[in-house]
Amino acid sequence: MRLNLLTTLATAAALIGQSAAGPAAYGICQAGCGVLAGACYTAAGFVFGTVAAIAAPPAIVGCNSAFGVCSAKCAVVALLPTP
Repeated sequence: MRLNLLTTLATAAALIGQSAAGPAAYGICQAGCGVLAGACYTAAGFVFGTVAAIAAPPAIVGCNSAFGVCSAKCAVVALLPTP
C-alpha cells in the first residue's frame, strides 16, 4: 500500500510542471470580458444583456463586437502553459 501512495505522489509531482492554464484561467478571462462588456454597456447608458439585437444602437454593437473578440482571445488562454 505504501508503495502505491509513493508512486502516486511521485507521478503527481512530475506532472505538476506540465499542467496547462486550462479551465481556471479561461473562466477568469471570460469573467473579465463580461465585466468589460458590462462597463461598456453602462457607458452607453444600457444594461448588459437587456438590449434586443434588432434594436441595438451602434454603441451596443461595438460593445458586442469587443466582447466577442475578448471571448475569442480567452480560448487561447486556456491552451497556454502556466508559469
